[in-house]
Amino acid sequence: MKPYGNQLNFKKKVSYESKKNSEKISTLNIKFINQIFDTINISLLLLIFTLFFLSFDSQRKWSNTYKNLSETRAINNNLIDYISKIEEFYISELESLKIYRKTKPEDLIYLDKPAEKKESLFQKNLSSFIEGFSDSKYQRGY
Repeated sequence: MKPYGNQLNFKKKVSYESKKNSEKISTLNIKFINQIFDTINISLLLLIFTLFFLSFDSQRKWSNTYKNLSETRAINNNLIDYISKIEEFYISELESLKIYRKTKPEDLIYLDKPAEKKESLFQKNLSSFIEGFSDSKYQRGY
């Protein structure tokens, strides 16, 4: 030991075996750290692929939902067109009612009711039978 100023310098003697042990420990630590990183990387890759396929599935579901909503919107637009046409028809009918005026008793024309002829059933059948002969409806044989 040599004093250097106020400090003492110790020369450390490290044996070859202790160097070997420290190298073994450091290689074991490095291997262990590499295994940990490999496991983390593999788990992250699995997580990424899982989320990737889940996003495809949710995208497919959203596409189907959007298609159904588009069809429903088209049907609703058609219904709105039909409803507007019906409303237009009814409005025109209501407006046409304003064209006609209400009648007064002076505007009415009264007609006499014609007398009904009462014919008996026998006379009806006899007259149709005679008409059938005259129209050649009932023909005689050869």
